[in-house]
Amino acid sequence: MAGIDHLIINSAYHEPTSHWKYDLPTKQFHKEPGRRPAGYIVAGQERNAYNDLGVFRPLPLVNMIRPRVKAWREAGYPGVTGITRRLLAHWHDTEARTYPFFFCQLDAIETLIWLAEAPDADKVGVNIPGDGGDFRRICTKMCTGSGKTIVMAMLIAWQVCNKVAYPQDTRFSKHVLIVAPGLTVRSRLEVLTPGGDDNYFVKFAVVPSGMMDLLRQGSLKIINWQSMAWQTDEEIAKKKSVDKRGALSDEAYTREVLGEMSRYHNILVINDEAHHAWRKNPEIKISLKGQDKKEYIANEEEATVWISGLDRINKTRNILCCYDFSATPFAPSGKKNDDEALFGWIVSDFGLNDGIESGLVKTPRIVVRDDGLQVKVDNEYRSKLYHIYADPTVKDDINRDAEPTEPLPDLLTQAYELLGRDWLVTYRAWMEQGMPTPPVMITVANRTETAARIKNAFDKEHISITELCDPDLTVRIDSKILKEAESATGSRKEAAQALRDKVDTVGRIGKPGEQIRNVISVGMLSEGWDANTVTHILGLRAFSSQLLCEQVVGRGLRRTSYDLQEGTDMFTPEYVNIFGIPFHFLPTEGGGSGVPQPPVPKTQIEALPERAEYSISWPNIVRFDRVWRPKLTLNVDEVPTLVLDATDTRLSADLAPVVDGNTDLTKCTEIDLEKLDAEIRMQSIIFRVAGDIFDSTTASWKDEGTKYALIGQLIHLIELYLQTPNAIYIDPPLFNSDDLHRRIMYTLHMNRIVQHVADYIKATQTDHLVPVYDTNKKVRSTADMMTWFTTKPTNVTKKSQISQVVCDSGWESTESYVLEKNEHVAAYAKNDKHLGFKVIYTFRGVIRNYIPDFLIRLDNGTMLVLETKGQKNDEVEVKRKALAEWISAVNATHEYGHWVSDISYNVKDVDGIIAKYI
Repeated sequence: MAGIDHLIINSAYHEPTSHWKYDLPTKQFHKEPGRRPAGYIVAGQERNAYNDLGVFRPLPLVNMIRPRVKAWREAGYPGVTGITRRLLAHWHDTEARTYPFFFCQLDAIETLIWLAEAPDADKVGVNIPGDGGDFRRICTKMCTGSGKTIVMAMLIAWQVCNKVAYPQDTRFSKHVLIVAPGLTVRSRLEVLTPGGDDNYFVKFAVVPSGMMDLLRQGSLKIINWQSMAWQTDEEIAKKKSVDKRGALSDEAYTREVLGEMSRYHNILVINDEAHHAWRKNPEIKISLKGQDKKEYIANEEEATVWISGLDRINKTRNILCCYDFSATPFAPSGKKNDDEALFGWIVSDFGLNDGIESGLVKTPRIVVRDDGLQVKVDNEYRSKLYHIYADPTVKDDINRDAEPTEPLPDLLTQAYELLGRDWLVTYRAWMEQGMPTPPVMITVANRTETAARIKNAFDKEHISITELCDPDLTVRIDSKILKEAESATGSRKEAAQALRDKVDTVGRIGKPGEQIRNVISVGMLSEGWDANTVTHILGLRAFSSQLLCEQVVGRGLRRTSYDLQEGTDMFTPEYVNIFGIPFHFLPTEGGGSGVPQPPVPKTQIEALPERAEYSISWPNIVRFDRVWRPKLTLNVDEVPTLVLDATDTRLSADLAPVVDGNTDLTKCTEIDLEKLDAEIRMQSIIFRVAGDIFDSTTASWKDEGTKYALIGQLIHLIELYLQTPNAIYIDPPLFNSDDLHRRIMYTLHMNRIVQHVADYIKATQTDHLVPVYDTNKKVRSTADMMTWFTTKPTNVTKKSQISQVVCDSGWESTESYVLEKNEHVAAYAKNDKHLGFKVIYTFRGVIRNYIPDFLIRLDNGTMLVLETKGQKNDEVEVKRKALAEWISAVNATHEYGHWVSDISYNVKDVDGIIAKYI
């Protein structure tokens, strides 16, 4: 099978336009137009063998829903509530956020909204099967690294804000219960608490600031499934305690689990990592044996507690809907000992293949050949390292009880020598380029005895890569050790918790796991494990399906950064090299020689608390309310002439029928605006322009009574303006020669006329502006900036609370140097989307954000907003007017000091600009 040079073929911000498809006759992948059909691949009958290409199983329900959601989206979301429409517009507004949402995130939440709010006619034939219980479940399948926690935040915002706004609407709930699989995930889901520190609703602008008050009226509780466990009467009878009180009733159980939330009915449930939550399958215990049966029984206990607990809550409080989120939402099917069945209630799917092709995760590279004995795979030869576990000498050896000191099979030792050498090249490259943390190699082993032998081999340096053999920089982890961390006491509990902390913080600067290089895991690493420094993975267990590969590999595919390739909207590739995980049914890069290049070193940009004296703050204004003059006037002579270009205006068009794929020009029909005179009345144009101006300013009218009284005045002013000669100039003059052509041109250029007149009215008829602040945070400062990373050039700062200036050009680099040297600059900050200082403006009917280049505090207290490399065009002028308004309104409050703005046209003029304000 040939390797692929570049797996990333789609932008993460748009619907996939193509995908890699495997061609069985040629044994190669080719790029197929269109989005990948939803589905998954399972291994065929030759389990654990090399020549099993697997069988594709489509997800018919998802493939039915997808085109309907797309058509509904393109139609403008018919049927949705006003709140939902505001949220959808906000989520798609890339100007409103530092971090635009990925397509897969928008697609997932829009699918859930479509199911609840789209017209019933759109959903004919869409029947979502249940899981055998009494409450409804809906599953969203999203691969590791695709940002499902943000989708959960969007789901919560959609449900809660709608329920608060429309309390009688039974489709929504404002009481949300989130269930997680363990302490690690539960802790990380705290970002979904609206009032919590670093919460996602604010960090990722999930709701407009004006809707935060609605969101805060909801209630939310996050628990892990273990807190849902209860004792049965049989278990209580076996206890030695004299306390023989019976098992909790459903009502008592609900109160204990839900606490304060037990006061409410119609609970919304979100299951994170929902593949842990499934119902018992009576068939399966008959087919399982040995270790497989033990593992199933342990997993069944967890699944039973989770689902049965929700059953009890549903009986007493009613679960409105249960939303499942998982990258691998499957449960044992009972048909074969290692077969899995995907949840039948999956409604959207963005799988690992989609994530790889969109660059949301690292690109996997697999070993396809080596210089040892190859194994024949469907008329081609493949390395034994491709699926190490399938080799009989390995499989038999590691599936037995063995002492930790027993040597590893030769093939496994060779694998570590090769993969370890590759890791070492990466390690040295990272260190040379100043990376603060090392690359990480992880092993996913089949059992604890095997993991112990691997750990011993590294500790005793039976593997010859010294840099990987430091016991203090190697951790071995399995589910048993993690459970001990939760159940142990005293020093044992502390030791287990220390190990958990080390594993959970691998690659995180300043944390216990910062310098870990080698992780040896039994089975899956715990959900929520989000190390992004993994560069090498070795799989040492049976693999029977794409989903299982996804679980194992997914722990190492998180990206270190989201930098775009120069000149594109696609992410730069990051790589992970893989041995032992049979990606014969997934596209991968690989097949050639050479070592993957290390990621470009990222510079950490952060606000430094110790530099508080250089902090810069500003009012966090979301909009301005205008106090208008009681009587509007319009001096037409003072309104700049508006020029309309008729040369690029279409007044007519010919249409021809298509016959056998060709147009028949002998049967043309014409559409001619000049013949539609009756439809274009001047009075209609006047009313339309006045109405559009009124609508465009409605949000900024301070006095509700005044704004409706002034609509009549607007109509009068627009009539005066449109009937004034030369107020609007049409080029060429021929189109201004008669009333009909003027009316046609006014109709076709309505938006330009509206904006032109509205801008003048705002500028001349506003008595004063009243700032409206973000209710969540009235004042922002440089100290609020979240830490981020960049590959762009940077300059270390002295007079800024921000650690470095990120330079988009040599011009900005030089200007930062000038600011550092100027004696009158007390503090400054290079402004960008991460800092958050922005001025909202409207250009051609679209609301946008203006982000000036520098904020500068002078030694006399004046705050200077400086724009560099000044340009001149229509939009730039609108930006400058918006900034001037912002400064005028802020200065009028007398609360935030004195603000000024200026433009630098040359790096040499910065000192002169500063001197003007001293």
